[in-house]
Amino acid sequence: MPYKISGTKSETARVIILKESDWSIESNTVISGSGSYEVEGLDSSDKSIIARTNGGEVISYGAVTGEEYSPGARGIFASGWNQSVNHDSMDYITINSVGDAITFGSLTIDRRAADSTSNGTNNRGITGGGYTSTNTDVIDYFTITSTGDAIDFGDLTVAKRVLSCTSNNANNRGLFAGGYTTDSTNVIEYVTISSLSDATDFGDLTVARYNLGATSNGTNNRGVFAGGIDGPIVNTIDYITISGLGGTASDFGDLTVARIKANGCSNGTNNRGVFAGGYIIGDVCVNIIDYITIISTGNATNFGELSLIKQGVGATSNGTNNRGVFGGGWADPTYYNNIEYITITSLGDTTDFGDLNKVGFNSATSNA
Repeated sequence: MPYKISGTKSETARVIILKESDWSIESNTVISGSGSYEVEGLDSSDKSIIARTNGGEVISYGAVTGEEYSPGARGIFASGWNQSVNHDSMDYITINSVGDAITFGSLTIDRRAADSTSNGTNNRGITGGGYTSTNTDVIDYFTITSTGDAIDFGDLTVAKRVLSCTSNNANNRGLFAGGYTTDSTNVIEYVTISSLSDATDFGDLTVARYNLGATSNGTNNRGVFAGGIDGPIVNTIDYITISGLGGTASDFGDLTVARIKANGCSNGTNNRGVFAGGYIIGDVCVNIIDYITIISTGNATNFGELSLIKQGVGATSNGTNNRGVFGGGWADPTYYNNIEYITITSLGDTTDFGDLNKVGFNSATSNA
C-alpha cells in the first residue's frame, strides 16, 4: 500500500519531502493556497519535510511517518501513435475521480498497436506486442501503484501487432489473443503475470483475426474477444475459460455492428462487459458502445455512445465499483486525447473525465 503525508499551511509553498534513509528527494511540489494539503504515493520510510513560501520563509520537520492509504483503482494508458509517430509514454489516472492524466513513466520501447492487462489488486500491469518499424514480441511489466519506467517481462511466442489482452485478474493469468504477424492469427497465448517468463500457447480463437477487443469477468475466469478483421470485418464474439488450457474458443454471440478496434472493459465479477467505438465497413468510425453479460452467451445490446466517433480507444475500469473509462483514439485525420467515462451498471452516453498527455491509439489497464 502507498503512504501519504498530510498537513496544513497558510499560503502557497514548495513542499519538499526527503527520505531519511538516503536523503533522496521523494517529492518536490508547489502546493497552492492555504489550508490542508496531502502528498500521496510515498513509501513507508521516515521523512523530513521542508516547506518554502514565495517570500522565502522555510519551515522543516524531521522524523515524520507517512499514513497508509488506499488511493482507489489506478488506470494506466500505455503506448500509442500520434501523427504517424510511435511513443512509449505511460499516463495514469485515479478512476473513481475525474481529472487530467499524470505522467507515469515509459515503456521499454516506442510502439503502437500493443495491448495491456493486469493481475488486478496484485498491482502488476503488462503490455505486450505492437509495432515499431516492424512487429515486436516484447512484453513489459510495471507496478501500477508506483510511477516509473516499465521493465522487460519476457516475449510473446511470435512478434505481432494489433492483438488483444485480458486476464483473470488476481488469479494471475494474462492472455494475448489474435493479432497480425505476416497474416492474421487465431493463436491465444498466456503468461503468469506475477512471474517473469515468455508466453506459452493456450489455444485458438474461433476465427483468425486482428484489431479485436477483449475483456473478462475477472476471477470468474471467462475471457471474451469481440470483433476484428480477417479479410472481412466481423461481429464475432468468442469466449474461453481463462484458467483452462487448450482447445478452441467457443462462440458467444455477435456485436451489434461488425467492427474493428472496439476495445473493451468490464465491471469484473459483476459480469457486464462493454465494447466502445470502432471502425466499420466503408471507412467509417463509430461511437457505438455495446454491452454483454459475460457469464451468459448471447448477442450484444446497445449501451450508449462515446462523445466522438473514433477507433482504438484505451479501455479499462475500476472493476466492481462500476466505472469504465475510455481514453484517446483516432478518426482520420484527427487524433484525440480526451478521456470519458460511463457507469457500467447503467445504460447511457459517456461523460467527460479529463485529458491524456498524449493523443492517438492507446492500450489501457488498471489495478481493479
